Amino acid sequence: MDEARRDRDEEGRARNARPRDGLGRPLPYGAPGVERQPEGVVRSPEETVREAQRLLDAGMPFHAHEVFEDAWKSGPDAERELWRGLAQMAVGLTHAARGNTAGGARLLRRGAGAVEAFAGTDPHGIEVARLTVWARDLAGRVEAADATAGGPGVGGTVDAAAEAPRLRGAGRQG
Repeated sequence: MDEARRDRDEEGRARNARPRDGLGRPLPYGAPGVERQPEGVVRSPEETVREAQRLLDAGMPFHAHEVFEDAWKSGPDAERELWRGLAQMAVGLTHAARGNTAGGARLLRRGAGAVEAFAGTDPHGIEVARLTVWARDLAGRVEAADATAGGPGVGGTVDAAAEAPRLRGAGRQG
């Protein structure tokens, strides 16, 4: 790869071709990486929830965020905030797992705020009220870890797979 030129996809759009790790961080060209989520996939809500949960369980919240982003961009306007908020929570978990605890906490809370209007309706079986509690609890815990460790970004990382929320049904908190 000629690094002086910009990476392009098949349609000629700018797209970074560097491999990524499980948390979406770019790796050096030629390094083994995690397969990227295809962009612009239109899924049913059932397929979206199932695929996002699989990725969350695998400790890949960045990739789950991309699945939610596709739903937010292709779904009905009435559900846009639901999918956008879920994407923000997944990115918040990503940032917390990468060690950016301040950004992670902020996005977890922003996502919780975006979806809370859906609480009590549980669209597509997504237990919104429980997810908002999970997101705000995790935000508080990562901020507390920072405070204990000596400041923003110092508190270390969280285990994305261990902290992954359950979108539906019983199981781990979330």
